Formats: sequence, C-alpha cells, structure tokens
Amino acid sequence: MIKLNRETDYGVGILALMARDAEARYSAAALAEIRGLPQPIVSKILKHLARSDLVVSYRGAKGGYGLARQPDEISVAEIITVLEGPIALTDCIEDGREACQYGSQCNISGVWSRINDVVLRALSEITLADASSADGDDAQGPIHTLEFTGVRHVREH
Repeated sequence: MIKLNRETDYGVGILALMARDAEARYSAAALAEIRGLPQPIVSKILKHLARSDLVVSYRGAKGGYGLARQPDEISVAEIITVLEGPIALTDCIEDGREACQYGSQCNISGVWSRINDVVLRALSEITLADASSADGDDAQGPIHTLEFTGVRHVREH
C-alpha cells in the first residue's frame, strides 16, 4: 500500500493552514488547537520543517512560525520529501537497480521508474497554495492530464 505517514499528513495540513495567511506568524499551540492535533506532535513537525527551510522560527513575545516562501513556491512533493524522504515507489527507484538482489534480472524496473516519475510530477505540480484553497475538498484549479503508457489519468489541482 502506498500511504503517507501521519506526520506528513499533519504537516501538509499545518502548512496549508499557514498558507491561508502566508505573512502571519503562528504558535505551535494555536496551530495544534485549530487543527485538533496534540501540541507536541505539531511542535515536532514545525521544528522539522524549520530545519528544512520550509518554515521560519521567530523567537520572542511576537514569535512563532511563518512560511519561509510564498505558498505557490512550495510543492507538495517538497513537503513529502522533507517529512518522509525521497519519493520512491520501490527500493530500486531510490537506491538504484543494483540495490536490489534481483536487479540484473528485473524486467519491470523501467515501468516502476515511469510510474514513479508520473507520481512525482503530479505531486510537484500541486503547490501549497493549491492545498490551502482546497478547504477539505478537491483542490480547485484547471484539470491536468498526465499520460502514461497510453492511459489518460485526469486529476484536478
């Protein structure tokens, strides 16, 4: 099963909330309350995002966290990569074909690579601005078609 971990899911939601007012500063406590999440988890995610330069940490009485860049400059792929690591459907995509004990006999690594490219491209095209405007529904925006081996995949972003 291809599934994002809980921290990544929460992280995208926290950043989408912050993107609604990209110039504001947010405390971990306020974000936790608004999102209905435990504050220690939100604090951990924010620290991780700050180390990766997706958010900026401000100290002092008017401190908190703010986005490091504009929401339309941050892709969902970048957020996932920061919180989970490289986007790779199989080990051979991430580590190279030689990482697999069956790599020399594998006849599908090229297919996995093409599928991974489509997934990565789709996630790269969806920005934090798109995610923040979704309001819990599918993100608004034009329909894009991704083509993969003659099959049309339609998605909104």
